[in-house]
Amino acid sequence: MTEQGTGGGGFAAEEIDTSRPHPARMYDYYLGGWDNYEVDRAAAERFIEVIPDVRPGARANRDFLLRAVRKVVQSGVRQIIDIGTGIPTSPNTHEVAQEVDPDVRVVYVDNDPIVATHAGAKLTNNGNAGFLLADVREPEKILAHPELRRLIDFDQPVALLLVAILHFITDEENPAGIVATLAEALPEGSCLVLSHGTTDFHSEAARAAADAYKNATATVTLRTYADVVPFFDGFELLDPGVVQVPLWHPDGEPPTPAELAKVGFYGGVGIKGGR
Repeated sequence: MTEQGTGGGGFAAEEIDTSRPHPARMYDYYLGGWDNYEVDRAAAERFIEVIPDVRPGARANRDFLLRAVRKVVQSGVRQIIDIGTGIPTSPNTHEVAQEVDPDVRVVYVDNDPIVATHAGAKLTNNGNAGFLLADVREPEKILAHPELRRLIDFDQPVALLLVAILHFITDEENPAGIVATLAEALPEGSCLVLSHGTTDFHSEAARAAADAYKNATATVTLRTYADVVPFFDGFELLDPGVVQVPLWHPDGEPPTPAELAKVGFYGGVGIKGGR
């Protein structure tokens, strides 16, 4: 992998920082994956010790991603930009999207070299998916990247996925401005799929997250419902709006109150310019 996409000879081991926890690898651990290091597991366990619900919350967030991808592709969108991809966990975005239409094009974006090392085998093994190593804090670079421009036609609707990524952006780094920059490039009819961690259901979550992620490559800023909704400015929210992620078009029976109490994520899908 190289910064220019999924070509090249791969990352040398010393280029992958294993001395500090990385959110993508911690999330992989929450989901029960194996692509993480001791430093990631130790940090994750500190969070789990205080907030045991982080694991069911992570699974619920992942399920929301898959349902939302299916929904936007069924609505007619045939291009997806997935920023903050994380360690590949099957089914991945392109697998779900291409079940609906094999011609859907997907560009994955992440800032962790270990994600890039998996991309060729698990994410970009067909001509309709690409990967680029980049940081959401630099949205202009993402939008100008040749790999993205190779696959994404900004004259046609695009689904932008910002799933469990913005809580790694501090207020000082202007997450609303990042979303606005990305959204400005999207034509009408495009979709924003967004989820975000919150303290609204776990009063100790902010302190636990601050401790678990204090030495990580990105800190965590959990936000309230009132903080999350404005990220959809310029988009018309699909029903049921911004909700706890299990409530967004659940498969089968709606979650019980006990199940909902375990999930500290809000999510929603919006359409630019209305339906």
